[in-house]
Amino acid sequence: MQTQATFHLMPDNAHDNALVQYACVLAAQHFRQQQKVFIFAENEQQAHAVDELLWSFEPDSFVPHNLVGEGPRQGSPVEIGWQAPRGRRPVLINLTQTMPAFAGQFSQIMDFVPVAENDKQLARERFKACRQMGFNVNTQAINS
Repeated sequence: MQTQATFHLMPDNAHDNALVQYACVLAAQHFRQQQKVFIFAENEQQAHAVDELLWSFEPDSFVPHNLVGEGPRQGSPVEIGWQAPRGRRPVLINLTQTMPAFAGQFSQIMDFVPVAENDKQLARERFKACRQMGFNVNTQAINS
């Protein structure tokens, strides 16, 4: 089975927190499709920010989640961490500036192409890394 990597193109008018918000949207979508998700954060601070946002994200439909090492033994449907995941999950939402070495263990990878030119260049590097790892890579625009 070949890994599918989708790079989501952030809209030009995206605000600072838009990337984390859209990661939560994707996590909620995959949870509703009964897929387990690992959100890979840049650092502990960002992981906690994602955790907090998921608590208040959709008041009418809770998305069960936890930081790695918290919650049930097998983990919640959505786990958030800043280190390599402990268990296997089909979906990776990458919020880091590099493509993690463990990316190949996922069947689907969600990544982002931010608006800022510096961040865009880093996204291009992640895109190339995915191709070099043999992943099927595509892009998808996010409608604002």
